[in-house]
Amino acid sequence: MDVTATNIANASTPGFQASRMIFSDYIQPAGGNKLPGQERNLAYTQDRGTYRDRQPGAMTFTGDPLDLAINGDGFFTVRTARGPRLTRSGHFGLSPTGGIVDDSGDPLLDTAGRPLLVSPADTRLTVAGDGTLSSENGQLGRIGVVTPADPNKVKAEGGRLLSAVDTTTAPVALPKLVQGATEDSNVQATTELTRMMNDSRQFQFVAQFLQGEADRQQNTIDKLLQTHA
Repeated sequence: MDVTATNIANASTPGFQASRMIFSDYIQPAGGNKLPGQERNLAYTQDRGTYRDRQPGAMTFTGDPLDLAINGDGFFTVRTARGPRLTRSGHFGLSPTGGIVDDSGDPLLDTAGRPLLVSPADTRLTVAGDGTLSSENGQLGRIGVVTPADPNKVKAEGGRLLSAVDTTTAPVALPKLVQGATEDSNVQATTELTRMMNDSRQFQFVAQFLQGEADRQQNTIDKLLQTHA
């Protein structure tokens, strides 16, 4: 329920990637002291963790020259107070000092890991598919697009940022950037709401089952006590 609720809350967050649960069986051997009805091993469901759905979201075309979307694999890198972080949220703008920054004011980094800067004389900005940033005065730099070596070790920090401190990153050889567009969340709100309602019904069913079993055991104990009173 928590995972599904987080997905729904970020259905409109640009670049957000939904999380999914991983379940597995936990087998408990019956052991040597078997009670009636316990001749076989017991199987339980265990929640092992979550994984990130890396399917891209739809693109929304805005026409803003600093709105960028990645058509394919990869992430932008922004420098935060906690260190570099990955993101697919491509809504950027200019800071008062000429830096290209995200909604939190964190600078977008180039292929060398440095913040990209734009001078007041650069008024017509263009971004090529390979990430090359140019103006009417020539090339200004190249936007870095990277992929983590182990995507399973990337951890979410809020709805927009990802931490890759537990794995390394490498540049994408041939990135495909789209200028004037942003990537939407890949969450399908209707699907997630349906999943939440199903999870709620399953929870209620299990709760009723456990309560019924507890009532049955208590009634059995009460009858045994009355018999031996």
